[in-house]
Amino acid sequence: MENWHGISPEAALQVFGSRRSGLTDDEVRERLARYGHNELKAKGRVSPVLVFLKQFLSPLIYVLLVAAIISVAVGHLLDAGVITVAVLVGAVIGYVQETRAQKAMEALLRMAAPKATVRRDTRMREVLTREIVPGDILLLEAGDKVPADARLIEVSNLKVNEATLTGESMPVEKHSETLGEPVPVAERKNLVFMGTVVTYGRATAVVFGTGMSTEIGKIATVIG
Repeated sequence: MENWHGISPEAALQVFGSRRSGLTDDEVRERLARYGHNELKAKGRVSPVLVFLKQFLSPLIYVLLVAAIISVAVGHLLDAGVITVAVLVGAVIGYVQETRAQKAMEALLRMAAPKATVRRDTRMREVLTREIVPGDILLLEAGDKVPADARLIEVSNLKVNEATLTGESMPVEKHSETLGEPVPVAERKNLVFMGTVVTYGRATAVVFGTGMSTEIGKIATVIG
C-alpha cells in the first residue's frame, strides 16, 4: 500500500493486525521472520582502483578506443589524442559520480538511531532499531530520530525536521488527520519517516515501512 496518508489511524492498525497497546513478543518474532530486520543494506565497498577501471567497461568506450588505435595506425595522432582525452575525462567524471554515490549511501546508513522506544504488550520498551517491525507502536518525543516509516496515531504539537529526506530546512508541523487526496512525500503531514528528527512535541505512530521499504530505503536502492 502506498497511500498510508489516505487512511485513518485505526485502518492503519487493522492492516497490520496491530493495536494501540502494541504487538506481543510472539507477533514481533513472526514479523521479523516475515519482513526481516529494520536496516538499510549496502553493497560491499569497492576499492577506488576498481571503481575507476569499471568506467572503461562500456561498449561506447570500446568503440572509442578502437577508433583511437585506428587513428594511430593511419597516422592521425591528433585525432587519437583527442579521443583518448575524451575517454579519460569520461572515466574521471564517472569515477567522481560513483564515489559520491558511495559516500551518500554511507551517510544514509548512519541515519538510523541504534535504539528506539516502542509500546509492546501495553508496556513501554526501548528496543534495537533493527528489531522494529511493521505494526509496532512508536513513541516519539523531541530529540528522537524516527526509526521507521510510520502513520501518526496521536500527536501533541509535533514538529519534525525532514531535511534528510525532502531538503526542507524548516521543521514540519505534523498531525494525525487523514489526507483525502494523493500528495507528494513532503506534504504527507500525518506520516513520519526513517532518518528524520523530532524537534518538538511528542507522538504515537504505527510502523508501516521498515528497512529498504522505507522512503530512505528507496533512495538507498537508487544510489546504492
